Amino acid sequence: MTTENLHVDIRHDWQADEVLRLFAQPLTDLMFQAQSLHRRYFDPHQVQLSTLLNIKTGGCPEDCAYCSQSVRVETGVQTEPLMDTEVIVAAARQAKTQGAGRFCMGAAWRRPQGKAFDKVIEIVQAVKAEGLETCMTLGMLDAQQAKRLQQAGLDYYNHNLDTSEAYYAQVISTRQYQDRLNTLQHVRDAGLKVCCGGIIGMGEADTDRAELLRTLANLSEHPESVPINQLVKVEGTALSEVAELDPLEMVRCIAVARILMPRSYVRLSAGRNNMSDELQTLCFLAGANSIFYGEKLLTTENADVEQDRRLLQRLGMRAH
Repeated sequence: MTTENLHVDIRHDWQADEVLRLFAQPLTDLMFQAQSLHRRYFDPHQVQLSTLLNIKTGGCPEDCAYCSQSVRVETGVQTEPLMDTEVIVAAARQAKTQGAGRFCMGAAWRRPQGKAFDKVIEIVQAVKAEGLETCMTLGMLDAQQAKRLQQAGLDYYNHNLDTSEAYYAQVISTRQYQDRLNTLQHVRDAGLKVCCGGIIGMGEADTDRAELLRTLANLSEHPESVPINQLVKVEGTALSEVAELDPLEMVRCIAVARILMPRSYVRLSAGRNNMSDELQTLCFLAGANSIFYGEKLLTTENADVEQDRRLLQRLGMRAH
């Protein structure tokens, strides 16, 4: 395949009606289109494994309606300070022995500040020295912070858009959608790779899911990693009683993400603990080629490591 043909599908000018038409296709047609593109850009038998560690728990001043770590809700999550570097490095080593190639670290902050950010820089350097790709999610960043993280050796920065701009105020009121876009621009300008996706199942409409993915696809550069999260309902949060999501909507979102951003890793992310092997298989067929690997995602449960290994083996897929 020529280079010219390889890049013909890379677009940054998707229109709303085009994306909605993708979502409206019969599922088998949508999945065929997504899988065909997936095979053009990736080995369809490979899955990228990432491990996520919550390095600072609770105490966040934001009011994200899905989050158990906000100080505004009672969810039973205990506030804990930033972990010691040695503890984080030990977890990174364990993740590497279990097959993870990327170690992601999350801290419940609105934005990192002062000495805490200096310690984050130390943590990035220490984990990077273990031979793993590094990813951080720390809330909002300014341009200088993004540059310091890049200089410390950080590979990826995660900052999800969560949902469409139109639905955003129904989920979060303590920051604006543009704040998230600004952080993404700082990350990109600093030379870091972008990890950015969203959450489905928060009561949003089909048009919101389409617009979320369209916004990501129309960035000046597609995120290198696009996590598609299914809401994990936590008692005490504002979304704990939201209606259940049709499982096939997850498959549709992954397929559309693959079509809009064919060179990106599309991660089957939060909510996987509640998915059957068959549903996960459909998601892989729709173009997912990355998962979080390990028993915990921040404060919620994730699929069992051995269960993941068995599933990938049954499907003839391999980690990389």
